[in-house]
Amino acid sequence: MAGFAAAIGAGIVCGMTQIPVPGVILVFSSVFLITGAGNAINDFFDADIDAINKPARPIPSGRVSRNTALYLSFLLFGIGIALSCFINTICFVIALVNSILLIIYARNLKQTALAGNICIGYLTGSTFLFGGALFETAGLYRTSGLFALAMLATIAREIAKDIEDIEGDLAMGAVTLPIRVGQKRAGNIASFAGIIAVILSPMPYFTGFSVWYLVVILFADLCFLIAILQLIKGDAAHSSRSFKRAMAVALLAFVVGTMSGTPMALLG
Repeated sequence: MAGFAAAIGAGIVCGMTQIPVPGVILVFSSVFLITGAGNAINDFFDADIDAINKPARPIPSGRVSRNTALYLSFLLFGIGIALSCFINTICFVIALVNSILLIIYARNLKQTALAGNICIGYLTGSTFLFGGALFETAGLYRTSGLFALAMLATIAREIAKDIEDIEGDLAMGAVTLPIRVGQKRAGNIASFAGIIAVILSPMPYFTGFSVWYLVVILFADLCFLIAILQLIKGDAAHSSRSFKRAMAVALLAFVVGTMSGTPMALLG
């Protein structure tokens, strides 16, 4: 999803039917590899917590050793950053900063209240920025709205996941948002972020997206509202999955809206 989000970010800038294929392949590959590296190093640092919350995952189940996950993450980080050098300076800087943030998040921020959620929200939203950065500063401006929407939606989902994982986090001494302020207040904060995302979701239409964007984004908004209701009812597990589905539908809305919308070149 991260790799496709970056490719969509590039398509939003130039029009989905006018994508420069070599550049987008580099964008997709760099994001794909760096995201994979982040997942691997997160599993490395979370092995003990996952042994409680998700014992079937590769490291707790014994299918993969912790050192293997660590070495794989460094390899993927290196290749992903190297590929970004062939795009442009802005993409290289974003790739390098995001790689460092992924390591800091996995090692430190994941166990802190709200800071870790905001970090992941930024990292997810920045995939659109990375794709837009294929066209440098003008592309960053064009994708800034999508960055904001994706960041808000991700923060809401990450808080829901923290509520779901509270038992294991408590056992490991983590200080996540639901542990710090309670599950109900954390759920309210996540719901607020989700509601703001729904309110802001029509904005891309006013920056050149077609009316079809509005049609599809309504389904994404419905998924967001379902996720919020589930969270209010205390069902964090289903809420987290609903937020993920909503984000996938939102990606589809961005694609549909761009294919018949106004690319950057036509905006002057």
